[in-house]
Parts: sequence; C-alpha cells; structure tokens
Amino acid sequence: MIAKKPPSIDKPMTTLVALAFSTGNQAIVGRAIVSRQIWLPGTTSRDLIHTMHEKLESTLWNIQQRNLGEQEFIQAVKEVLGSIGTVLAKYPRLTEQKIIERICEPERQVIFRVPWQDDRGEVHINRGFRVQFNSALGPYKGGLRFHPSVNLSIVKFLGFEQIFKNALTGMPIGGGKGGSDFDPKGRSDNEVMRFCQSFMTELSRHLGEYTDVPAGDIGVGRRELGYLFGQYKRISNRYESGVLTGKGLSYGGALVRAEATGYGLGYFVQQMLAARGESLEGKTCIVSGAGNVAIYAIEKVTQLGGKVVACSDSKGVVYDECGIDLPTLKRVKEQERLPVEAYCKTRKQARYQRAGKIWEIKCDVALPCATQNELTGKDADSLLRGGCRAVAEGANMPTTPEGIEKFHEAGIAYAPGKAANAGGVATSALEMQQNASRDAWSFEYTEQKLAAIMKDIHDRCLETADEFGVTGNYAQGANIEGFMRVADAMESLGLI
Repeated sequence: MIAKKPPSIDKPMTTLVALAFSTGNQAIVGRAIVSRQIWLPGTTSRDLIHTMHEKLESTLWNIQQRNLGEQEFIQAVKEVLGSIGTVLAKYPRLTEQKIIERICEPERQVIFRVPWQDDRGEVHINRGFRVQFNSALGPYKGGLRFHPSVNLSIVKFLGFEQIFKNALTGMPIGGGKGGSDFDPKGRSDNEVMRFCQSFMTELSRHLGEYTDVPAGDIGVGRRELGYLFGQYKRISNRYESGVLTGKGLSYGGALVRAEATGYGLGYFVQQMLAARGESLEGKTCIVSGAGNVAIYAIEKVTQLGGKVVACSDSKGVVYDECGIDLPTLKRVKEQERLPVEAYCKTRKQARYQRAGKIWEIKCDVALPCATQNELTGKDADSLLRGGCRAVAEGANMPTTPEGIEKFHEAGIAYAPGKAANAGGVATSALEMQQNASRDAWSFEYTEQKLAAIMKDIHDRCLETADEFGVTGNYAQGANIEGFMRVADAMESLGLI
C-alpha cells in the first residue's frame, strides 16, 4: 500500500534512499513482513522507501527535519536505523525510552573560530568543531580531521559512526569527532604550529582524559598532534598524556598506534576470508588512498600473503603489476609528501592514470581507505565484473548505499568501516591504558592484542547477524551489536 504524501511534501529536503534489511517491496520486522511504503519530502514515485519498523517512520522524519542539509549525517543515521527494526520488535522498551532519538542527538556540539597568522603575516580565520556525541560507555573518543571539506554534517556523521565503532571494540570509550576546515597541505611547519596552537587554545577547555580524548584523522598526524599536545600542556599546566592519542613515542605515544587502523583492517579481512574457507594468500588486492590507513593496510595484507597491485590519491591511480613497493610508497607519501604519481619515477614498470578509477582494476579483495562515499554503485559494478569477492572499509562510510546494495545482492563478503577499521581506536584505547599506568608495551604484545580485538569484533558481528536472522551480513551484525551495547548502557544510566 502506498501512503499519501504528507502535507509538507512540496518542501525541499534531502531524499532518503532505500533502507537496508529490506527485500523488494517488503521489509522484515522481527518475523513479520511489512509491505508498506512511505513518502518523504523531495521524493518522486521512484524514490519510495520501505519502512522496517513502523515506529521508525516518525523518528527518521524528525531527525531529518532537525538536521536539514546534513546529507552525510542523515546517511549515517539511516544506515544504522535500517538495521535495528528487529531489535525494537524484540525490545519495545527501547522505543518507549526514546533511545534512538537520544543516540541521534549529540550530547554537546562545539563550533568555534580559529584565527591564525601565516608566514607572510596575513591573518586567516578557520572554523573548528568538536561534536561530543555519546559518553554512555566512557569518555568521548574520536579523531580530529583538518581538511577543507570539514563541516558540521561531516563531523556529525563521523561522530555518530564512532559511537558504534567504539562500542564494538569492547573498550570503555564513548563516541565523538572534531576538526576544522583548515588545510595543512602546502603550509610550513610554523604555519601548522600556529594554527594548532590557536585551535587547541579553544578546544582545551572541553577536553580531559576522563572527558574527551581526541586523536588524529585526515590531515592530523604526528606533527599536528605534537603541536596540539604541547599547547594543551602549556594551557593546563599538566602533563596529561591520556588527553590525546596517536602521540609521538617520545612523549607518551604507543607502539603500533600509527599502524593500527591499516593493520586491523588486514586482520579483519583475513578473518572474513577464513569464514568462507579462504585466505589472503595469493589474492590480488587494491587499496584506495595512500595515507596512513592505506599504507599500513598494504603492509599487513602483504605480510599475510596478499598482493596489492594498486593504490591512489586525490589526483590519480598507480598500478604496479609486480605489487606495490612499500618502501617507495612510504618515502613518497610520508617523507617527501608528494603525489602518488612520484612513485612511478622509481618503479619504472608502474603505470599512473591521472583522475583514474581504481575500482576498474581487476582484484579479489578491495579495500576503500580514502574518504566517504568514494565507492559508488557504478564502481561496485566494476568491482564485481572484475571478480572481486571481498570488500572491507578502511575509511569511514566510503561506500554509498547503492554500492552496499550491489555487494549484498551479489553475495560477496562486505564489512563496514565501523567494524573493519576499528583497530585504530582500539589501539588508541590501549594507548590510554599505557598512559594511565605509566607503562609502555612492546610492539609484539600490542599487535597481539590488536589482532585479538579484531578477531573478536569479526566474530561478534557474525554471531549477532546470525542471532537476528541475517546470517553473514557484517553490516547488520555490526550495527545491531554496537547499538545494543550503547542502548544497554544508556538504560542503566537513566534519563540523562
């Protein structure tokens, strides 16, 4: 049955696309089948979406009304809510307590001005953000991103994803995210230092090892974290090592932290393939991106027997049929900070395609490690035609809803970022443990703990998916498991 358009149908609004966990005209709700379709503002007859739980209709509507124009955030919310219809059917008290509405509304959002001066004496003004989303499980935890694309919607989507990612680790950490529209590319060390000091001068009043613990993200590496920690130390007059993670080893950092997200991704893919009776040995892999996550994903996949033949950056794609040479890639990206095209100057057999599409390269395993919504439905078709059998996300929400639907329809193994790239924040929590105990663990010991955490996340995603009738669906399993952990803690803490 098609519902009538609500009175506000003519008001412009972002279109919501099909929710996950639905098949054709039907959506599964517990053991019942709902064949009802609803209209949302801005939709046409082809844009009808399926409800999965009748109580989610008004919830989704209200969330969108309160966050107009925030497309990335709405996409992240929709992806999670599309998984939990069966949870609400099984535990109706969660609806009565408005757990969903409370999770989708940040506990605190901070937006601030960041003035700084470049080397020529010119004054610049950037905007800083910190969204403290949910602290039911522990202090807010999530990175800082410095990139021109940063806005409130992106910070909120990242913070929302972080809630469930952190919950999946089993560590006592809540979810948050922050950053600025400042671009560190092309800036001198002194300019970056002045910006970081101005940024931390305001942000510091909202941080603390028991309150909010940021880390790095795109545009925020060891250099930036050093400047940020130095300014926090200066302002607070405390050597509070646990207030930031991803720090340099000389001032409280932890071994494996730099490698953790990429290494964790490699371990997760290994478990995904093992669950299907396969391994990474001899598999041809492609990895989008050439930053920290991509580099260490390439390293771990190679160690586990895979062959990575391509990587990319914002300007183009490098293909090396002999396998990406990691020392060369690290020199180009980490030391010289050059575009990935420079890789071909050393590796003569490698080919570079400006503005190329990495997803058109044939592979067994694809690891999107660059940025959100980089892998579309069309790209998913290209991967499937090329024989891809497994996709695991190293970036946050890099696959569009259309792409995810294609993977599920094809029956290949697909794992969302909140599960597959959780190794970074898990190792951040291990860094916090070491800071709290004034201890420093060996590389081997820390990596063993990381591998065990990733295996546990993988296994719990599959177990939860099986329990709720979506066997083998990592996305559903991750969303339900993360949601239930946070919801249980929120119930226990009362209405706060």
